[in-house]
Amino acid sequence: MHEYPITQRIVDIATRHGQDAGASRVSRIALVVGERSGYIPESIRMYFDILAKGTLCEGAALDVTAVKPLLRCLACGLEFERRPYSFACPACGADGGPTDVGKEFYIASIEVV
Repeated sequence: MHEYPITQRIVDIATRHGQDAGASRVSRIALVVGERSGYIPESIRMYFDILAKGTLCEGAALDVTAVKPLLRCLACGLEFERRPYSFACPACGADGGPTDVGKEFYIASIEVV
């Protein structure tokens, strides 16, 4: 449910961008969403279709690039994707700790026509 207000903000930003560019419509919005950002891409897509109606964003393609979270080995420094049920580094076997990779959430680009 918290995707509703963030999706409204995406529509607002893209609409303002389109207006500032003198465009007739927004054709594409590219988002980057980390799996640890707390946002669910499918929910954003659902709300986008509803919230974009009657705006320059109506009918725009919403492309979402998902970013998998990475751990950083506390012993050797290798960054790696966590395997199910394990925090072990694939290089040395030591435990990995969280990084900021996977927390991303931003508009990468807005295309207008």
